[in-house]
Amino acid sequence: MMHQRISNSAAASPVEVVSHMGAMQAQDYRNALWAVGLRTPSATEAVVEGAIAVGAIVRTWPMRGTLHFVAAADVHWMLELLTPRVIAAAAKRAEVHRLDVATLSRCRELCVELLCGGQRLTRAALFAELNARGIATEAQRGYHILWRLAQERLICFGPHEGKQPTFVLLDEWVPPTKRARPRDPLAELARRYFSSHGPATLQDFVWWCGLKVVDARAAIAAAGLTQESIDGVPHWTSAHGAAPAGDIAAAAHLLPAFDEYLLGYRDRSAALDALHAGKVVPGNNGVFQPTVVVNGRIVGTWKRAVKARAVIVTIEQFAPLSRSARSAITTAADSYGRFMSAPVELRFA
Repeated sequence: MMHQRISNSAAASPVEVVSHMGAMQAQDYRNALWAVGLRTPSATEAVVEGAIAVGAIVRTWPMRGTLHFVAAADVHWMLELLTPRVIAAAAKRAEVHRLDVATLSRCRELCVELLCGGQRLTRAALFAELNARGIATEAQRGYHILWRLAQERLICFGPHEGKQPTFVLLDEWVPPTKRARPRDPLAELARRYFSSHGPATLQDFVWWCGLKVVDARAAIAAAGLTQESIDGVPHWTSAHGAAPAGDIAAAAHLLPAFDEYLLGYRDRSAALDALHAGKVVPGNNGVFQPTVVVNGRIVGTWKRAVKARAVIVTIEQFAPLSRSARSAITTAADSYGRFMSAPVELRFA
């Protein structure tokens, strides 16, 4: 929890948090904002969105074909390193959606034409323009076009227009002056992961980034990590960027859906009892619920309802919670209220 900056975080800004984490799961935008906010003391939702609006944090598909937040300085080298395997694995999907070489080339040309010069379009507007120019976007075809072009480092998400995200050209949104390229991208990826997620296993790292096992081993070897054995299984960690040690006794946190604390690992048993896994991912449908964590263990789920005068937070307990746990959860709910800039009404179901 300390390496993940959930406990005892001293991060000064949302960008620092995202850079430390390497990449943060972000398919659910509002939950992803809180994932950054809970790791950034004093940050509000508006502050995190402000970092996104100016391009300091970029939302795109850097690994596993899944949306993540990435620091602007890292987005180009991460996409270059990780997306070729994802694109190759999606060849059958491209065939199903009739995205041949000529069609994809035409899509690139049109997106450059539509977005160049700092232009921004919502997905609906971009689909309408593509349709008008003879590129059909029905039945998920449009989504896969945008997904592919983002994987190729042509486009990414830009700032929101009302409640809708926009798309922009990545090279314009993150110009060369904002980019960094590590000397050894593989080693840097391993350092980022194990400094923010460690102790973790080789299998955890492979799950998180999508590398081949042989490349993941090479990355770990080059990163200068510390190895330790936990229950007879090799784990690695890194002191680079580690948070100062602190006491997490009786600490509680309201984690967002899809948080890295759970999704950042192949083996999630350290945080979640298998008995309750179906409550966090109902029906094993891949949709992770927001979770309640007490002393490092997931003890329930929660949901919010934003009302005119308050945010109502309802806790679903896996088992009756102690008085001290409830008190710690109340403190965690207050932190969420500060992030939302609204009072919280806490309820235990």
